Amino acid sequence: MTSLTMLPPWPVLTVLLLVALALGSFLNVVITRLPVILMRGWRAEARDALELPGESLPRFNLLTPGSLCPHCEHPIAWHDNLPLLGYLKRRGRCAHCQGRISPQYPLVELTTLLLTLAVIWQQGLGLDSLALLAACLVLLVLAVIDLRTQLLPDILTQPLLWGGLLYHLVFAPSGLADSVIGALAGYLVLWSLYWLFRLLTGREGMGQGDFKLLAALGAWCGWPSLPPLLVIATLLGSIYGIGLQLRRPGTRGQPLAFGPFLVIAGWLMLLHGPMLTAAYMSVLGL
Repeated sequence: MTSLTMLPPWPVLTVLLLVALALGSFLNVVITRLPVILMRGWRAEARDALELPGESLPRFNLLTPGSLCPHCEHPIAWHDNLPLLGYLKRRGRCAHCQGRISPQYPLVELTTLLLTLAVIWQQGLGLDSLALLAACLVLLVLAVIDLRTQLLPDILTQPLLWGGLLYHLVFAPSGLADSVIGALAGYLVLWSLYWLFRLLTGREGMGQGDFKLLAALGAWCGWPSLPPLLVIATLLGSIYGIGLQLRRPGTRGQPLAFGPFLVIAGWLMLLHGPMLTAAYMSVLGL
């Protein structure tokens, strides 16, 4: 059972939470800019393969340019860019053009804060808990990018997979075999469903990034966690999909990002895996 004694002293905890908010602000930068950076790279590779002249584009990376309004591209002042406070101060609007700023920004910052609290509350403060928190935050980035673009970039899923194996090698070597099997099983399960659906319907039922994401979750959580993880993700996805179709009938038949539901289920398994797996086995009578 979690105890308050696992929490660091309040001054340390306060600093950690402030760092978490700042980190959430940086995660927003990654979420919004990484897909553009990748698209630019793919476009440059395509032009090179077609022997077309290169494009002259302004410098764009995670640091340059500074924060701009997505509507008028006016620079955002530092005091309007403070995590949570800047958004609340301007009531979600640009100070220059009054254009509406996406609620994604405060939600990602708040979610980063809540994940930090959850991991520290559950695991205490140590190198193993920081590694677990890093995995949770990478999953957050993947979930929002998938919602925005239906992309699950390899540049995030592959390090996440190797990080899960390394985590078990260093901090939980007794679970390393389960981690390796989990990575293999996670990929093969969705890969098999993908090809079965494609053979039966002639259409693609999911993106291949989902295979890699589930492989990464298998590496972190171990293979026994995969069945309940998939059940939770499928149930959440079904509820969301049905609700979306009832609210917006025109969305029927449109592709739905599955990554966010895998991520939510992954968070639950990372923080409460043994309990949820035991409950799942109990329901099945095993």
